Amino acid sequence: MSEPEPTPSAPHMTPEQFRRHGHEVVDWIADYWARIGSLPVRSPVAPGDVRAALPAAPPEDGEPFDAVLADLDRVVVPGLTHWQHPGFLGYFPANTSGPSVLGDLVSAGLGVQGMSWVTSPAATELEQHVLDWFAGLLGLPETFLSTGPGGGVVQDSSSGANLVALLAALHRAGGGEPVRSGVRPDEYTVYVSAETHSSMEKAVRIAGLGSDAVRIVEVDGDLAMRPQSLRARLERDAARGYRPVLVCATVGTTSTTAVDPLAELGPVCRDAGVWLHVDAAYAGVSAVAPELRGLQTGVEWADSYTTDAHKWLLTGFDATLFWVADRAALTGALAILPEYLRNAATETGSVVDYRDWQIELGRRFRALKLWFVLRWYGAEGLRAHIRSGVALAQDLAGWADADDRFDVVVPHPLSLVCLRPRWPEGVDADVATMTLLERLNDGGEVFLTHTTVRGQVVLRVAIGAPTTTRAHVERAWALLCEGHDWLAADFAESAAERAREQAERRAAAERVREDAARAVALQPVETPAAQDETAAQAHAQEDLTPPAAVAEAEGDRPEADGVVPVHSETDAGARGTGS
Repeated sequence: MSEPEPTPSAPHMTPEQFRRHGHEVVDWIADYWARIGSLPVRSPVAPGDVRAALPAAPPEDGEPFDAVLADLDRVVVPGLTHWQHPGFLGYFPANTSGPSVLGDLVSAGLGVQGMSWVTSPAATELEQHVLDWFAGLLGLPETFLSTGPGGGVVQDSSSGANLVALLAALHRAGGGEPVRSGVRPDEYTVYVSAETHSSMEKAVRIAGLGSDAVRIVEVDGDLAMRPQSLRARLERDAARGYRPVLVCATVGTTSTTAVDPLAELGPVCRDAGVWLHVDAAYAGVSAVAPELRGLQTGVEWADSYTTDAHKWLLTGFDATLFWVADRAALTGALAILPEYLRNAATETGSVVDYRDWQIELGRRFRALKLWFVLRWYGAEGLRAHIRSGVALAQDLAGWADADDRFDVVVPHPLSLVCLRPRWPEGVDADVATMTLLERLNDGGEVFLTHTTVRGQVVLRVAIGAPTTTRAHVERAWALLCEGHDWLAADFAESAAERAREQAERRAAAERVREDAARAVALQPVETPAAQDETAAQAHAQEDLTPPAAVAEAEGDRPEADGVVPVHSETDAGARGTGS
């Protein structure tokens, strides 16, 4: 017998109610996944539409759960951009999967806090073990294993990982002084390229260094950091009394998936005594496929490394994998032990307390969903997913290379392809490209984004959703071509119309000039004698004209002012003499 819905006197959901409604929620999610391809990828709502559909005040009493599910369809779904849609090709993928959702459900149901080993030993040790598994799957150095001096942890994001890497580097560079007395302005420097993710500059600000501490290193033609430029900047700053702290190298930049050369940057960092942090948020997980590990050659030089399972590895947000080669620098920067957190296990030093590896104190049991995903797919299943995305991207790049309407503007080793449409001469290419982008996104079948490469707007096509197949990529390519052709024809028609209008204006101007020339040509040419005769006739006419008529012609109407008009010849003569 089913239990009644909540009343003010019985607000808690019972296990049986949870069981029944939990099945309904799982059914709703499964139905959503089944129909997601029929929905417009990008939400069509206008600003404020979602809030307008919500009541002004919260409910005083509990509502039936059916009403909540109904409002998911009525209010929430129309306001979503569907990241799991097969036509979602915009930002890097934010994959999820059935095993990941179920793992998160178990984590949420358990509701444990894994901040210290003692608060839930399984939460800590399972995480350590899963991170060691992934270190092996990605071909990372043994120094990153929990059995060595380093270890791995699940962070909330690569932005957070970049921050804790910087704090660890500051701790090492300052010999612990920043923890005690803070950082001194104009002392420490951090090195990035123009392609580095903005989260590193944000980390520099949060750490108290200020944006002036950031040094931007030049990139080469492939948008990768130049090792020789890095060395020169490090040496120059050291000579001026600065203390270099950290170099952030990127494997797979957000804009174009450019890859910094770790094997060359590593020795430069070693010689300068500076921490090398590798941000591989998007691309790092691709190393589960051994043939793609060459992109990370030189990773053994890294002091820290981050990659996101929640982007391209079928695990829902948040699941950032972060490793350090020396965990003492990390915990030295972040560890604080108030009395209420002290316990016997921590005092022995034989356990890891992950609260000392992150900014926050509390932490969810994130490792469960990673464990579920890895157990369900296995290493080969994960490799197959990565390889599929790469293969589809290479197909798209090949089609564009063979088409004179598009250029592939940068290398595309993974699943992102950057395309520059070609436009007729005289067309503002950046405006035309953005117009094409909006036309495609407004259509609802696909969602793309853009970036700039060498000052020019390009389209980003990022493949990676688990539902995306070759047919979806072919459709996206067809839409790109159709949209380009439609706009190019429109531009050509507009150009032709402008040319017609200009031709008509030129013809009209020419007709005016011709008419003026004909008028001049038709005027009689008068001799001096004829001109004298004409003048004499004019004087004679003046003598014959009545004075009143002359006055009226000149606008002089004395009657209007009550003045008696002049009629006598004497007066007329005097008037004429006066003039």
